[in-house]
Amino acid sequence: MPDVTPPSVGSNHNGAAFAALAAAVVEQATTFVGICDTKMRPCFLNAAGRAMVGLSVEAEITDYAIPDFFTPKDRVIIENVGLPAMLRDGHWEGELCFRHFTDPARETDVRWSAFVVRDGGGKLIGAATFTTDISNRKQAERALRDQQQLLTSLLENLPLGVGVYDRSGNLIHSNQRMRDYVGLTRLPSAAPASSRRWHAFDANGAPIQPSDFPGARALRGESVMPGIDFLYEGELGAERWMRVSAVPFRREDEDADEAIVVVQDVDDLKRATERIEAAGAELASQSRFLEATLSSIPDFVYAFDAQRRFVYANSAMLALFGLSADKMLGKTFADLNYPADLADRLNRHIDLILRDGVTVEDEVFFRSPTGRAAYFAFLWGPVRADDGAVELVVGVSRDTSERRAFEEALRTSEARLRAASELVGLGVYSWDPVTGTLDWDERLRAMWGLAPNAAVDMTVYESGIHPDDVPRVRSAIDACVDPSGDGRYDIEYRVIGHDDGVLRHIATSGRTTFSNGEATGFIGAAIDVTEQRRNEAAVRASEAQFRSFAAHSSNLIWIVDTAAEKIIYRSAAFERIWGVPCEEGSIEVAEWIEDVHPDDRQQVAHALASVRSGEVVQFEYRIVRPADGAVRWLRDTSFPIPDENAAVTRIGGITEDLTQEDVRQVYIVSARPAEGRKLASLVRGFGHRARTFDSSNTFLDMAPVLTPGCVLVDLRSERNEGLAVPRELKARSVTLPTIVLDAPGADVTAAVAAMKAGAIDYVVLNDEASLGPKLASAVAECVGTVRPTTRDENAGARVARLTPREREVLVGLVEGGTNKSIGQKLGISPRTVELHRAQVMNRLNASNLTELLQIALSAGIAPTAGGRRSPRKPT
Repeated sequence: MPDVTPPSVGSNHNGAAFAALAAAVVEQATTFVGICDTKMRPCFLNAAGRAMVGLSVEAEITDYAIPDFFTPKDRVIIENVGLPAMLRDGHWEGELCFRHFTDPARETDVRWSAFVVRDGGGKLIGAATFTTDISNRKQAERALRDQQQLLTSLLENLPLGVGVYDRSGNLIHSNQRMRDYVGLTRLPSAAPASSRRWHAFDANGAPIQPSDFPGARALRGESVMPGIDFLYEGELGAERWMRVSAVPFRREDEDADEAIVVVQDVDDLKRATERIEAAGAELASQSRFLEATLSSIPDFVYAFDAQRRFVYANSAMLALFGLSADKMLGKTFADLNYPADLADRLNRHIDLILRDGVTVEDEVFFRSPTGRAAYFAFLWGPVRADDGAVELVVGVSRDTSERRAFEEALRTSEARLRAASELVGLGVYSWDPVTGTLDWDERLRAMWGLAPNAAVDMTVYESGIHPDDVPRVRSAIDACVDPSGDGRYDIEYRVIGHDDGVLRHIATSGRTTFSNGEATGFIGAAIDVTEQRRNEAAVRASEAQFRSFAAHSSNLIWIVDTAAEKIIYRSAAFERIWGVPCEEGSIEVAEWIEDVHPDDRQQVAHALASVRSGEVVQFEYRIVRPADGAVRWLRDTSFPIPDENAAVTRIGGITEDLTQEDVRQVYIVSARPAEGRKLASLVRGFGHRARTFDSSNTFLDMAPVLTPGCVLVDLRSERNEGLAVPRELKARSVTLPTIVLDAPGADVTAAVAAMKAGAIDYVVLNDEASLGPKLASAVAECVGTVRPTTRDENAGARVARLTPREREVLVGLVEGGTNKSIGQKLGISPRTVELHRAQVMNRLNASNLTELLQIALSAGIAPTAGGRRSPRKPT
């Protein structure tokens, strides 16, 4: 139908009257008439149309779109085929299905014819549709198909050979039995060679000629009923009596007859000496065959009489009820304890078939007396008597529970897929390799930086791909449409958004479908992995930074897998401390611990066990280097590394070498960087190593982990801040001797303040010339006082880390107190004392009380004069 342009109203017509007349005609039309605006949204729907879709006269229709009037499966056709074709060609029509707005279960088969409307200038002003209800026709077509299927089934199961021959005597249709009987592909009258196998005689005993055979006569318009008996000679010479009948058949618009030929094997009847007994025996044989056949069918086969009683049930049906035939036949649904509503529903079906002779299909849920509960789909049809009246209803049922379960699982799977797609941000698309048509969802359009309703084609798709990735994408597309491949498409590439310019990483996969060696379809899915790639890059950068830090750290950094008991990482400092290359060191924890000094292995094992239980532990121990047997003192800070489930699967540590090296290190603290660099240059000229700090706070934060050396503090810029250095080193038990430099004019009071703060030397710099000698002398004397850290100092450092309460408990133990006496003295319970005592032993890495007391005495904690020493073992 072409575009419709509203006609102009001539001068001899009243335009308003004409419009009113047209509106009245449309409103009173008995077919669906609708008008849409340029956005394809309805703006008018006549009364017949509203009634067809269940909309009241007052119902507002402008909120709907054209696809809203169709069922979900046809809505896709309208959106993707109908509307595009109408806008392109000016019109489109098809047979579809309307939904009903007030009755969701009701649907209407319609022929939908739509066309665009343009004004006099050709501009689109809307669209109109004329829709016809074709439900009755569709229902009639379905009934006709059912009858055709029933007729075909009947013909295939008749104990007769049935064939249709054209006017030339060629077989054009037949059932299987016809082919099994004689294989008559041509009528004997048209095939002289085959006519010799057929022998028949008239009433006078004369042979009947092929031109007078039933098939030939039917082609001349005669009916040969009930037929002629022939003695048929088979391929192997065996002879059988066949009864052949034929009737003419003329198709519409044909001027010549075809022939319907029926062949029945009557050899047994002809040869029987007792025709009646033979007929009875044949009937009984056929009945037994039928019964055996029906009994072997897994479906449920049964029949009802006019009183709705069971008159037949095959073995499957009897087994379903757990009854014998004599217990079931003659019973109604009520007699068999069917639920009342189900019995009423089935009885109505039987009444309908008995009255109208129709076929009924339905599906019900039923729990049999044997306990089998399932959905059963059934087909019931009439059995007619000779006079055409329906005397029986025959039915076949099948258990459809598995199918329904599969359908439900499929619906659930689809729902889960949709939910999963929403959850992970999956975009779904399709591509027609033949036409190049693309169909994207909104999520995929967003990945390309497009609006939700933006048009997409191959040009839009490819223009969004990063130029460097286009060759890879094209190659992957070529591979997936190659029939010699598996049709898979799996690639990741970058996309630059069309509208927003955002760079995104897109991972996509899909599969091509092939037909006759050609690619005919493609379905795929894509996901935005930009954030994941950013995180991976950040992780790589973080890992690179960590490895760079670890590689240049003077301390050893290590990680252990607690399940495998293997060292999975250690930094380059291992070689300096252990004296062997990293790759040659043992990765087994059990082998590594053999390098620990025998006296320290127990406390190391105890400390690592505490770390595995989730604690952060600092401990000191010695190793015997495997390379040269040298003993080195190490301080280790170990910590747990939990996984995402908070389980400690790895532990890590930072190991500091406390062994005194013959290295002269000077730390320079000066608030003036230029002066600090000048002092560092002088110190290096004396053969010492120098390191500068621009503030006392920075230095004091680093002091606990610095190697032995001396400190040079410049008081010339920040006196108070400079004097804080020796004072804090002393308070923190950090053994780094300190020299202070002061400006000319400083008096004795300044020197006394420096010495009280903890400095071991005080140097006044009068001029540049005197700086070198004075500084060299002070540094040499200071470096000479540096000595290796002793066990007593180590013990003091560890005791210094105790809390005030833990120190009080330690003092009580040194004085020989018991848990009870210490608790009474401190005002806490013996149980609390016991817990503090365990924590003290853990912090000091003591395995028993004797070792604990040795550490305390080494740290300078001795019994007080009034303390009581108990000779017995503590509790």
